[in-house]
Amino acid sequence: MTGQTVECIRSAGVVGAGGAGLPTHIKADASVDTVLVNGASCEPLLMSDPYLMQAHPDIVIRGLLAVMDCTGARRGIICLKGKHAAAMAAVRGAVTREGSGRLEVFELRDFYPAGDEHVLVHEVLGRTVPQGGIPLQIGAVVSNVETLYNVALAMEGAPVTHRYVTVSGEVKRHMVVKVPVGTLVSDVLTFAGGPAITEYKVVDGGPMMGRVLPHTGRPVTKTTSGLLVLPPDHTVVARKIMDPEKVRRITTSICCQCSHCTDLCPRNLLGHSLHPHRLMRVLEGQMHAGTVAREALLCSECGLCEKFACPMMVSPREINAQIKQVLRREGVRWESTGEEPVPHPFRKSRYVATGRLLRRLDLVQYDTHPGYAGEYTPHMVRIPLAQHIGAPAVCVVAPGDTVRTGDLIGEIPEKSMGARVHASISGRVESVEDGMVTIKAC
Repeated sequence: MTGQTVECIRSAGVVGAGGAGLPTHIKADASVDTVLVNGASCEPLLMSDPYLMQAHPDIVIRGLLAVMDCTGARRGIICLKGKHAAAMAAVRGAVTREGSGRLEVFELRDFYPAGDEHVLVHEVLGRTVPQGGIPLQIGAVVSNVETLYNVALAMEGAPVTHRYVTVSGEVKRHMVVKVPVGTLVSDVLTFAGGPAITEYKVVDGGPMMGRVLPHTGRPVTKTTSGLLVLPPDHTVVARKIMDPEKVRRITTSICCQCSHCTDLCPRNLLGHSLHPHRLMRVLEGQMHAGTVAREALLCSECGLCEKFACPMMVSPREINAQIKQVLRREGVRWESTGEEPVPHPFRKSRYVATGRLLRRLDLVQYDTHPGYAGEYTPHMVRIPLAQHIGAPAVCVVAPGDTVRTGDLIGEIPEKSMGARVHASISGRVESVEDGMVTIKAC
């Protein structure tokens, strides 16, 4: 039965909906004692997961139980912030109805980044993931809410074809909306009433770790959690679009070595050997040498150092990311000492409340907690063959083919890690180019 469940998840193309998109069948094939449901809604403004927990808790729980059965887990813990009172009540009711005694609900405090896997595991289980490690090493698997929702659908034979997206910022209607994977961002914004300003940029994801899109012709993917429309000169946007070399030059020139970035670094507070202020002193020619430079491999790039901690308004996160890229390109890995990390004694007193972060980011006016606006279906989608960790899917359709919603259009390459890709609307394949399958409704 376990093997059949894993195959259902694999066949449906389920990937991690809350982050980089690790194919979920890989996690489901592990052996752990606990599965954590990450409902932290880690990034400010994102409301899709609270909506799913409020509206469809039984479906999420079915997905959780399926993953627990696969992994042999005895405990399933649904983690969400207490501020989402309606979602909390719905989940507690669903857990009571399920009645097996295997499930629990954990109420998280409202801080950033509560949804970081390492932070979540420590908050809930009191265990510390090894430096450079993953929760699996301490007997846990962490899955996002929408991931488990998709797992439940996969058990009924339904592949991943849609995505719940939060639309916020300078749009006329803030909302949570369900759209087919491959829907153009421009179409989603039109459904939301259009941008409320003439000049704007769109952040794909949250304000902390999201990326600024070069244009709105980009498609929604399986990992698109939110679309945030902001003025081009907004503090969230400005740092994300600055030339990386310029960021490095400015940062290394004016860093005053105050260590605030290290004092508030979530991974450092867990006892990991990550000291962002030291990394600021690593010169370009030294990126591949020394133990200090290698600390960058431990960085989760949560952005707290640059967007909240630094009084000089520079970017330790960008420096860490640049060093990490060099190290990975050269095949350098973190070498564990085997010592168990010891969390900082003042860790909990250094939590950064989400409300404080919103004020610092000048986003309070967009914190509207939008509701569900329904499902939107466009006349055309552009579906990427690469929207997950691993190798891009191999296209199995050609221009002129007629497909129906849920049909396979991209297969996992042989002997590779990847995820299947399916048609998200019914119609005709218009083109297959630049790693995209374009489908137009008939």
